[in-house]
Amino acid sequence: MTTTSTPPEQDYDRAEIEQALMGPGITALKGAFSTEWADRMREDIVAAFEEAVSRQGGAVGRGPNRYYVEIHPQQLRGFLDIVSHPWFRAVCETVLGPDYKVLELGFDIPFAGAQNQPWHRDFPSPPETYEGHRLTSLAFNLTAVDTEPDMGPFEIAPGTQWEPGLEFDHQMFPAREEWPRLEAIAERKFPQRGDISARSALTLHRGTANHSEKSRPVLVVGVDAPGAGHDAFHDMAMTRDYYDAIPEDVRAHLLGRVVDRLEPIVQKHTIEGLVMGAP
Repeated sequence: MTTTSTPPEQDYDRAEIEQALMGPGITALKGAFSTEWADRMREDIVAAFEEAVSRQGGAVGRGPNRYYVEIHPQQLRGFLDIVSHPWFRAVCETVLGPDYKVLELGFDIPFAGAQNQPWHRDFPSPPETYEGHRLTSLAFNLTAVDTEPDMGPFEIAPGTQWEPGLEFDHQMFPAREEWPRLEAIAERKFPQRGDISARSALTLHRGTANHSEKSRPVLVVGVDAPGAGHDAFHDMAMTRDYYDAIPEDVRAHLLGRVVDRLEPIVQKHTIEGLVMGAP
């Protein structure tokens, strides 16, 4: 069911967590898991990708040589390690409140030859954020490899989670004329196996060109505050025996169907503006 490696409870600085996500829009914990744990995660990602690309709707393009796949918790041995980790829980509670819900599990893989993505956010900003200055969702990322400069590292424009973006294309893609401004403040991230990060998916970001011969798989865990509404884009499910074996304090935060038999996920959260990539 899981490869338990969750550390004992620790006192993480919640004020520091809040300051990071309300300011730059991203924070991270180095060495949250062992490199061996991360290697097992990569094995599960590779297996899930091979299954997904063999069927219609299993993997969606996020640009040339770049794919996104959603999976069920039972396809990832370390899923419960992630959602029960005290830092993960502290971040969710601090920013989203005590009733947060985990609703998305997937991974992004830029292969050799992946191009720069256009600057984007993952969905339009809600009024609660651009008017009320409140974040209603978070995306957690865990790299399956040690990120090197030529592997197409993730790039983020700090502080842009508060831009309304009402004039963006689909309220997600700023005009190309805005790109120099974003590039001037952009930060590239080089996470290593075992690290975990949390960010607002509204903070403008992009994957950069992968000039290496290696792939760079990254796990994604999406979490919502109550009422954020992103569950319509996802279809996480668990079998009854798996669900019943999850500790109640963790199970209360999982938003997904309980089913007799798992069915492969047909991807719902397509982002059309990423399909072609950007020069």
